Amino acid sequence: MMTTMNSNRIMGAALCVAGLLTMNSCSDYLETNSPSTVTAQLATSSLDGCQTTLDGAYADFHVALRDQVFGNGLFYALDAAGSDIERHGGEQHTGRLKAETFYNGGDQAIVSTFTVQQELGTADGKTAFALLYGIIPTMNMLTDGITPEMLQNEKDGEAYGEIYGQAVCMKATCYRELIKYYGDVMSVFSLSDVPESFSSRLDIYDKMIEELDKAKDLCPELTNTNKRMFTKQYAYALLGRIAMEAGGYQTYRLDVTDESRLERHPDYTDFNNAAYARPKNYQHYYDIAYDAFKYVAEHPGAALFDANDYSTFFTQLHAKDGGLADESIFEDENVQGSSTTGNQERPYSIGRPATSSNKYGVCKSYGQTRINPAFYYGIFDPRDKRRDISCVVTGSYLKASSQREDLSGYDGSGCCYEVLLGFGMKTSADGAGIACGKFDENRQVNPYITKQRQSGINAPYMRISEVYLGLAEAALMKTTPDQTVADTYYNKTHQRAGLDMKSGVTLEDVVDERGFEYAGEGDRRWNLIRTGFIGKKVKAVKELTEKMIDGLKAKGYYTFENGNTIADYIYYKGVNPTDLGLSSRVTGPTPDDMLVGGYEPATDEEATLFPGWRGQHDWSYYAESQFPNSNIAIKGLFSRITDTPEGYYKKAWGKALVEQEEANGFYYNDLFKGWDCKSAPIYLVPISQNGLIGGLTNGYGFTSTFQNE
Repeated sequence: MMTTMNSNRIMGAALCVAGLLTMNSCSDYLETNSPSTVTAQLATSSLDGCQTTLDGAYADFHVALRDQVFGNGLFYALDAAGSDIERHGGEQHTGRLKAETFYNGGDQAIVSTFTVQQELGTADGKTAFALLYGIIPTMNMLTDGITPEMLQNEKDGEAYGEIYGQAVCMKATCYRELIKYYGDVMSVFSLSDVPESFSSRLDIYDKMIEELDKAKDLCPELTNTNKRMFTKQYAYALLGRIAMEAGGYQTYRLDVTDESRLERHPDYTDFNNAAYARPKNYQHYYDIAYDAFKYVAEHPGAALFDANDYSTFFTQLHAKDGGLADESIFEDENVQGSSTTGNQERPYSIGRPATSSNKYGVCKSYGQTRINPAFYYGIFDPRDKRRDISCVVTGSYLKASSQREDLSGYDGSGCCYEVLLGFGMKTSADGAGIACGKFDENRQVNPYITKQRQSGINAPYMRISEVYLGLAEAALMKTTPDQTVADTYYNKTHQRAGLDMKSGVTLEDVVDERGFEYAGEGDRRWNLIRTGFIGKKVKAVKELTEKMIDGLKAKGYYTFENGNTIADYIYYKGVNPTDLGLSSRVTGPTPDDMLVGGYEPATDEEATLFPGWRGQHDWSYYAESQFPNSNIAIKGLFSRITDTPEGYYKKAWGKALVEQEEANGFYYNDLFKGWDCKSAPIYLVPISQNGLIGGLTNGYGFTSTFQNE
């Protein structure tokens, strides 16, 4: 992790504190005495010791993000694929599909056992619960051990302050993720805290806010080189994020949080002694969020917003040389070709799919995150420049080995072709539906072809656009609403997408704008839950999907209100971009004149550029020998064509979607199957028995005993 401290001093202190930094699971920590005051004093006895302790925690935090809460694990199973916008990709895996719905929908036993035993065991058998609680005691050593005298030290006070501020940020970030996935958890904010029961998340939120408010100005200013550490801008933005979530709707255990503190959502009923509610003083939290977000919006440091190009940010995340994206406030680093950063889920599970093998073109990418076809066709505005970057209909495919035999003397690297993804229950680029195009190895300068999951695409945990949209939301929801500020910051992302300026924006407008801005990134599920729109949006997309399927069955096509048509068949042919006068095999964003409802390309060149943000990497072999037809031209994607265009092949499209629905109900029936959109959503996951110490029990209807752990 990059820090402001001298690396030689850090290494010099490493040996004396290394034995103090290894933490076992949360239950191991809680079942024994907390780390002693003596331990904390030793870890914080010098500036070197403090920095080494923090560096070790950053390494653990990277593992928690990568393997559980922003890559694999819980994020992979729930956030990335469990909203009205995003959909699971690949074979119809019963456990994964049921895990994406809510516990009060579908088979409760499968949801419970799958999330605890299978999907969460990706980090050496540790769940998100254990990983995050393993970091918190280490941060308590720093926040307990760094004294006011250290902070006021004339020589090192500023350095101690930076460490202290980052420790508070890391602790708060861990608690934020714990509450998001588990609801009410244990409160451990000091080495002296040994909880005997769960604490209401409202109390934990208040403590997080209190600590962040005191420490936020101690963190270092955000620069172009320290976006992999917690900075002043991150601290303020995190304060805004946490306060906004504290003031929003969540499902509360009524045996943990006193009902007198809660205001139930009027459209939802209680379920399993849990209520879908927000705190009665919710505006107080939005007031805090407003001030925090406004500070970052006005003092962004090195977080730069490109008002003219949405695609720049994702291109910068693809850099393999350590470059950090302009809009990032915190960016989790993944080093290309390095096993030390572990499995990298961008693009493997959260990106453009590829069916390939090591050495032959881009590596295999599974593509867990797929896009709901009704959202792609009927909800995304055709004029929105974000659509074809967020949602891609093609992937990369390795040409059959028999067709590579004529490449004498060539090692085979760079032999991937572009293919339509289709709607079958298959994996990678063999099918599985529309995918996310934001993370694509084809767009890297030098794709890593040796081993999958080591591409070197960084994970964007927080960026400036979230501050703008958070500020717009808080401006609408605070004690004294500010419509002017809401309109101003909503339109920063809205107009960048090529859409008309909007005035008088509502909370629902802001929620929808987040959906378009972060489509395919796993942001949608939690934001629908915390804003109270989850039932309305799930119901709406299911109804639209039903209309689409019924139309395809009856007529062979369905036309949406925005002018787009999905038809039974689509048409494609292989093309060589060079022959069409194009400068690259990787195409840019869709040309503006093609961003209209129901657009149909008139030429092969247009059919290659529309939709945009696809194609294939410009391998040097292609440039040397004009390797034929690496890309495909597409016709009939948004309009109905009754006769096959000359030279094109016909492929089942809407027809395949209907057949898949009739076979297994994947696109309509399985979407939040069993949930009535009115019961308090049990979106949370159970805590395993290893975390249920001292008589603690799961709520929300979950069992407190598990098999095969």
